[in-house]
Amino acid sequence: MNVVGIIASAVAALFSTVVLAKGVRRAALRCGAGREPGGRPSRAGAVRRLGGATVVLGVGAAVAAGWGLGAAGGSGRAVGGLLAGAGAVAALGLVHELRPLPVPLRLAVQTGAATLTVCLAGLSLAAGVPAVIGIVLLTNAFALLDTADGALATVGAVTAAGLLACAAVEGLSGPALLPAALLAGLLGFLLHNWHPARIRPGASCSLFTGFALASSGALLLAAAPPERAAWAALPVLATVALADTALVLASRRRASRPLLRNAGDHITHRLRRVRVTVPGTAVVLGLWAVVPVVTGTLVYGGLLHPALVLVPLAGSAAAVLALLRVPVYVAPPRTGTRRPATG
Repeated sequence: MNVVGIIASAVAALFSTVVLAKGVRRAALRCGAGREPGGRPSRAGAVRRLGGATVVLGVGAAVAAGWGLGAAGGSGRAVGGLLAGAGAVAALGLVHELRPLPVPLRLAVQTGAATLTVCLAGLSLAAGVPAVIGIVLLTNAFALLDTADGALATVGAVTAAGLLACAAVEGLSGPALLPAALLAGLLGFLLHNWHPARIRPGASCSLFTGFALASSGALLLAAAPPERAAWAALPVLATVALADTALVLASRRRASRPLLRNAGDHITHRLRRVRVTVPGTAVVLGLWAVVPVVTGTLVYGGLLHPALVLVPLAGSAAAVLALLRVPVYVAPPRTGTRRPATG
């Protein structure tokens, strides 16, 4: 494992993200706050929403440099494909942030990027098809976490730390390179995204984060020896993102609401409904993510039986059921003609 190269990439990602994010913050301040004359949205708001591109640029540049210097080891081809796929998904998110794109087009691009990553990772057809589906699912699941200051960056950093620990168990440089850089980049971004957030991830950063984490898991799955039970350990690392998606879909289904329309019904919104503060919400999600990440890492390392991954999954399912009871939908006002008073 090229420890020096991976550490250097992580440091470069941290430094680059902090500097770029600070520049975006200053640009937003120069653009001004609030709304421009005539009721038009302020350019500052647009700049803040695009601030997550700093993570893409900082992490992408650091990983590309490490890959070029051989820090990916024997997985250089797979890491290159992963980086290309993540870049395509990030570009998709950037375009979508500026001009909303239809769902089929977004899924098509994500599927193509995931297929490229899985093919270059060397997974068989039997394992590759579920991997592509899982990458697309997790990419969008992590993107849905961008609903409160610090939420996405906190959960993403914890998940990246788990993937890095799993790769370190086997001394795998390739699968460790992107999680290490992403962990550092998200921590640097969190300095500006913690409540009250000066910049926000936006679709570019959220999709990039989800794709990078899911694809790194697929790369680790391809490189892991059979005795590591990677099939059970790695999916559980994404428990919080999957729990949030399950909560939203179940809630909207029960309320007969459109499944793809934002409705303020995510985990973060429900925690706010029970009077958890915005920073507290990010902390709760981070602690929630720590449990399955630690469990999955210990299972991957052979210190726990694979069946024990059911414990955090069961706990998360119970939490989802409890959160479903928190009211988030406002009943529409009654319409109709009032009867005139008689007498």
